Amino acid sequence: MRVAIVPTGTANTASVSAAFRRLGADPTFATDAAAVRTAEHVVLPGVGSFGSAMTEIDRHGLRDALVERVEAGRPTLAVCVGMQLLATASEESPHVDGLSIIDQEVRRFPGTVLVPQLGWNRVTLAATESRFLIDGWAYFANSFRMLETPAGWRAAMTDHGGNFVAAVERGNVLACQFHPELSGSWGSAVLARWLGRAE
Repeated sequence: MRVAIVPTGTANTASVSAAFRRLGADPTFATDAAAVRTAEHVVLPGVGSFGSAMTEIDRHGLRDALVERVEAGRPTLAVCVGMQLLATASEESPHVDGLSIIDQEVRRFPGTVLVPQLGWNRVTLAATESRFLIDGWAYFANSFRMLETPAGWRAAMTDHGGNFVAAVERGNVLACQFHPELSGSWGSAVLARWLGRAE
């Protein structure tokens, strides 16, 4: 099974690729719109800034293909900054447009908590059921987050200076603020369910 990884610049592609290889998948890179449109599974990873990741997506001409794919509910996984790119904008990079699939702005953590959040935190389902997620502990590395569950999506939440969205899913699309590839056996099981249950 092939998994196409979208280049977003300073992303965690090595650890993401290794996690999928451990699950028996064959990770490749999707460097053009045709690859994003035709791949069975696509991963939108991210480590770094919202603005630089969007610059890479636009440089490769991938914006429209990614939006079409997610809106159609095709198997897509967005990780960390990759999840934030689904939003309209981020406080991290003013005047940079996101993919605008989720209608909200990504916000910075309040100054009352340690930023960035680095380490393990509890993930709790906000929905009554989920295809890919269960309650557990996940590894986070983030300074920004989504605050509200988007309409039409199932969510899981966590707390760091107040509740925020740890993950959302809709159809075969899963977006995680945490890093499933760094979240031990729990994260590996999340990835396996996304691979195995995607249509």
